[in-house]
Amino acid sequence: MTGAARYTEDLVVPGALHAAFVRSVVAHARITQLDTSEAARLPGVVAVLTAADLDLPPMGPGLGPPELARPPLAKDVVRFIGEAVAVVVADTREHAVDAVEAVVLDYDPLPVVTDPAEAVKDDAPSLFSDRGNVAVEAPWKGDSAKVDEAEVVVRARMVNQRVNPAPMEPSAAVAAPDPETGGVIVWAQTQAPFFAKAALRTALKLDAEKIRVVAPAVGGAFGARIVTYPEQVVIAALALRLDRPVRYVESRSETMLSLSHGRAQVQEVELGATRDGVITDLRVRITADGGAYPGEAALMPGMTVMMLCGPYRIQRVEGHTRTVATNASPVSTYRGAGRPEATWLLERMIDQLARQLALDPAEVRRRNLLPPDSFPYDTVVGARYDSGDYTASLDRVLELSGYDGLRAEQAARRERGDTLQLGIGLSTYVEITGFGAEVGAVTVERDGGVTVLTGVSPHGQGHETAWAQLVTSTLGVELERVRVVHSDTAKVPSGSGTMGSRSLQVGGSAVFQASEQVLAKGRELAAHLLEARVEDVVVHNGHGLGVAGAPATALSWAQLAEAAADPARRPEGFAGGDGDGSDGALSAQVDFEMAGSTYPFGAHVAVVEVDVETGLVRLLRHVAVDDSGRLVNPMLAEGQVHGGIAQGAGQALYEEVRYDADGNNLTGSFASYTMPSAAELPSFETARMETPSPLNPLGAKGIGESGAIGSTPAVHNAVVDALAPFGVADIDMPTTPERVWRAIERAKAQRSAGD
Repeated sequence: MTGAARYTEDLVVPGALHAAFVRSVVAHARITQLDTSEAARLPGVVAVLTAADLDLPPMGPGLGPPELARPPLAKDVVRFIGEAVAVVVADTREHAVDAVEAVVLDYDPLPVVTDPAEAVKDDAPSLFSDRGNVAVEAPWKGDSAKVDEAEVVVRARMVNQRVNPAPMEPSAAVAAPDPETGGVIVWAQTQAPFFAKAALRTALKLDAEKIRVVAPAVGGAFGARIVTYPEQVVIAALALRLDRPVRYVESRSETMLSLSHGRAQVQEVELGATRDGVITDLRVRITADGGAYPGEAALMPGMTVMMLCGPYRIQRVEGHTRTVATNASPVSTYRGAGRPEATWLLERMIDQLARQLALDPAEVRRRNLLPPDSFPYDTVVGARYDSGDYTASLDRVLELSGYDGLRAEQAARRERGDTLQLGIGLSTYVEITGFGAEVGAVTVERDGGVTVLTGVSPHGQGHETAWAQLVTSTLGVELERVRVVHSDTAKVPSGSGTMGSRSLQVGGSAVFQASEQVLAKGRELAAHLLEARVEDVVVHNGHGLGVAGAPATALSWAQLAEAAADPARRPEGFAGGDGDGSDGALSAQVDFEMAGSTYPFGAHVAVVEVDVETGLVRLLRHVAVDDSGRLVNPMLAEGQVHGGIAQGAGQALYEEVRYDADGNNLTGSFASYTMPSAAELPSFETARMETPSPLNPLGAKGIGESGAIGSTPAVHNAVVDALAPFGVADIDMPTTPERVWRAIERAKAQRSAGD
């Protein structure tokens, strides 16, 4: 907001060359000619390089088979529009872009498939020789669901459409030779600098100490910037090859085509229940669209299956998944990564069950929610819920929304036959967050300030503030005296990065425990210097450590740090540092890992108004009650929820990546890809519950993705609910005016035909 942040494009690197990529304009073809000679002769051009010139190995295949791994530059075959084929390096960006147009690229077209349901058919064109398009298949190995034996059965084919993360900042990277190591420094938009370092190490065949990755400010990530992209590898290879800094910045349309997309599941769902609305069985078959290189996408269907029980007690759940290749942009993690897809399908099916049984949707949910004395609770699909009070969140959101009053207003509008009909949508959800280990180091400097090293890599979440709060609350130093260092593999010992709503509960817990260890060391040192008992030494906020009840005795943290560095003043056996290079410092380093994952939960109510003559949908209200365990900074949590609701509502109402039969992306710019601005969204009404997790010392759970998980089904359910008087039982997302209008007209025609 102030302009102080420095994004990748803002970095000033003297002498840097500029790169631009030659990209495929067809979705599937053999490359028959790739002539770079004319481009190489243009003014300012330093080099034009192809896959054969760089000879880089394929990118990591993710969870897919190695033969489906993505090449950094396409060789022989292109598989989606926007795939990089060659790279131009020039003295200016303008010269590089001009030279891209001069590269001659001819193709022999191959058959195209963009629909994942079509891609699995026996006669579908194969993207990789004749192996077929199924990259990963996971048949169900547990007990089968007995849907056909249930008293009531609801079946649906559901499409969780492909969406674009659409970050504020288009993709960019800068790479420069590192004179100190003989390696390379890469500045890149990444959620996980150490993941990027590992990918670069493999691709460039360099020792780890010769690669440094720095993440500047990142203008939006949302999961799409966990993976390392081919363009980032190519830029690093160019810097080494040319012994010059190289930078590249994509256009918006390039990022819309080449950044990984999200969601993209076709779900065949069968739900069985008793006549009084108790769910007994659920069977789900998922076909996930992985795009042209589907290895990264294979993670999400498994996460969907893991969360198929939702917050409900379901006796039998069966999930079968397959991830397939299509001639479209690759799919990867996107805010929620498999959990929104599970919540959406389950919440839509519950609404359909309620409709079939003529029960209120809130009542059906209440009859199936796990009671608060269930925890820890093991689901039949292998999740272990740590803690929760699901019914309380439902009760709270119904109260805050004035649910009964909304239903009364809805009934009155229906009775009058108003043009603007009211729709009320519910969702109750639980999701999985937190994984892996994370490092946190805390050092008291000689001036009394505190330096924190963290392995998480924030990109707008406010971790610097939250981590400083953890230190301040433990050591009593002023907030402005805490410096948080992150996102640089040369300055931080290790880290798994920021994803999966893991940062506070894993990374924050590491910092908190390191702070506690520093406090213990400080108390030991202060007791020695003051000739007092350790148990009598306490924190005097803003003054340091001193004897309880005697703030005048307090030694400042600066004094304690000085004493820790002086062997003559330390007590015998005192270990101020911990072997991390801070010998003599008052410091501690912790690697924290939870025994399991945490499970945030909540309930949302969405209220929409639908113009039944035009199909226009307007979101009037969105009420959210979310429980992410104990909160460290409520304002930061609020920001995460607001952003998540906006993205989730955007999928329900506006957003969809669409392809034509030839694989052309019809939504490759903001002129055609619709997403909400603040003007399309109401002021969200939010509330917090705090059910602490027993799995970390903060009692925290994740909050970064909750809003995007709870909001989509609530908004979608609200739109379908508004159309109930017309006999509309379902409508695909996004619920655009045309799609809503057609659903109404189709229902009217069917009623007329029936009469």
